[in-house]
Amino acid sequence: MLVVDDEETIVELLTRYLSDEGFTVTGLFDGAQALNAALTGAYDAILLDLNLPTMSGVEVFKAIRKSSDVPILMVTARSDELDRIVGLELGADDYISKPFSPREVVARVKNIIGRVGRTRSLEHMARDVQRIGNLEIDRIAREVRLNGSRINLTPMEYRILDVLLLNAGAALTRAQLLDSVNTDATEVFDRTLDKHIANLRQKLGDNPNQPRYVLTVHGVGYKLAATG
Repeated sequence: MLVVDDEETIVELLTRYLSDEGFTVTGLFDGAQALNAALTGAYDAILLDLNLPTMSGVEVFKAIRKSSDVPILMVTARSDELDRIVGLELGADDYISKPFSPREVVARVKNIIGRVGRTRSLEHMARDVQRIGNLEIDRIAREVRLNGSRINLTPMEYRILDVLLLNAGAALTRAQLLDSVNTDATEVFDRTLDKHIANLRQKLGDNPNQPRYVLTVHGVGYKLAATG
C-alpha cells in the first residue's frame, strides 16, 4: 500500500491505521518520489493527495495511468465540486476530501481492493476474448485491443466497457451503468459519466457522431454494439 500526502502527520496516521489492518505501507510526501515508487514497486492500492511538492497529484496520477491500472484513491484538502469532477474524470477509483476519518479511509481502501479482486475473479470465469468488428476484449487478461494493438484504459473506462460488454446490444440508462460499475464515489454525475464515455470512445477510435462500438441511445443512455 502506497500512501502519499504532503502532511507527515496524515501519512503517519494512515500508516498506523492501515498497518493495524494488515497492510504493508510505504509513506511518502513528495510527488516525484511517489511516481518513482509507484512505477517500480507493486502495490494493492495507492492513496494519492492532489496537493504535493515537485509534482502535483494530477501529474503523478496521469503518469501512473500510462503503465498501470493499480487502484487509486485521490485525497484533497478542498471539497468543491470542481475538484470532485477533476478527480473522477481522471479515472480515479474513489475520492475523499479532508478532513476525513482514518477508519473511513481504511474501509474505502478495503472496498476498492475487494472490488478489483471480485472483478478479476469473475473474469477468470468469462470467455477468453470477445470481438466487435476490429475490437477485441480479453476479460481474463483485462486487455482491450484495436486492430491488434493494445489500448490503455483507466480502471473506470474498463469497468464501463466491461459492463456494456456484459449487456452487449442492450441499452443501459446512466443510472444502471453507474450502479453496475460499483463506484462508491457519490459525486459521480451524468456529465462525469459522459466524460468517461467520451474518453473511451476516443481511445477506441470512435467518431462521436457515428460511433461503431459505444452507441448513444437517445433518451435512455448507452449500449455496446452486439458482439460477434
